[in-house]
Amino acid sequence: MSIPPAYQAAEDRYAASMSYRKTGDSGLHLPAISLGLWQNFGTEVPLDQCRAILRRAFDRGVTHFDLANNYGPPYGSAEANFGTLMAQDFLPYRDELVISTKAGYDMWPGPYGQGGGSRKYVLASLDQSLSRMGLDYVDIFYSHRFDPDTPLEETMGALASAVQQGKALYVGISSYSPAKTREAHALLAGMGVRLLIHQPSYSMLNRWIEPDLLDALGELGVGCIGFSPLAQGMLTSRYLDGIPEDSRAARDGSLDKAMLSDENLGRIRALNDIAQSRGQSLAQLALAWTLRDSRMTSTLIGASSVRQLDDNLGALAGLELTDSELAEIDKYAVESGINLWARSSAE
Repeated sequence: MSIPPAYQAAEDRYAASMSYRKTGDSGLHLPAISLGLWQNFGTEVPLDQCRAILRRAFDRGVTHFDLANNYGPPYGSAEANFGTLMAQDFLPYRDELVISTKAGYDMWPGPYGQGGGSRKYVLASLDQSLSRMGLDYVDIFYSHRFDPDTPLEETMGALASAVQQGKALYVGISSYSPAKTREAHALLAGMGVRLLIHQPSYSMLNRWIEPDLLDALGELGVGCIGFSPLAQGMLTSRYLDGIPEDSRAARDGSLDKAMLSDENLGRIRALNDIAQSRGQSLAQLALAWTLRDSRMTSTLIGASSVRQLDDNLGALAGLELTDSELAEIDKYAVESGINLWARSSAE
């Protein structure tokens, strides 16, 4: 495959509508909307499609690209594809980018590759991720999930080592309970390392971080970046009229058809009506809503096309929500049984 002409980032990439927010009490700012490479950057997606999305995102001020060792599919392929595009397009802009990755789920055969929080697995996974991406370091390295079978001191010790070895500038955790978040923060602080950020699932249909986790993060000075703010596509126009044959819900995957119950679809349609009354798409309203709290550093979107990316970034033009609008949204933005990560965040 031929390589497109050399990439020159848009000169006005920081003059557009993107805003940047402090990550807790740290000195690091993240874009209000960050780009995650969970499901749309594996080997089944043409590399040029991935390239177009990443280029457009950076041109519009998205400086944070979020990955994990198991992103694809298959596992590792999102990091490998990103590494190719990093070398071809983004290397001159490395110091303008925040690149994150994670370790926590199964990755390779045998007892040491089945995920969790052991020092062996966590640090080996980071080395593999750096190799796939062709990087000397990542900006943020996460423990992807709490592992009840490993002492938390061991997992946090591995994260601290990543910083001390120069392989990560900052560390974070994902899907940890408020109590374990406080414990992780204290353990890292004892090792001289800041817990920078927490990455929980968060959307209008999955509000588990309110209020305990957000309260903990605010008290500790830790940032928060929500993932799955569109509830894996439920909070878009895709399912307003049922389940399309080519949708994620129609395939075997992370979005179970059972989540699209009549009750949930009713809530989604009502929220869509509110969005339309504001001149927004449902996705834009859903993203704006996740950013209404000052303790939220960023919200993390995925994108399968440049058009979808642009629609999502359109949320930046309508972030302000009135008290009456929030009250109306609250009638329908309720827990809807869609949190796939509830077990980890409850332990």
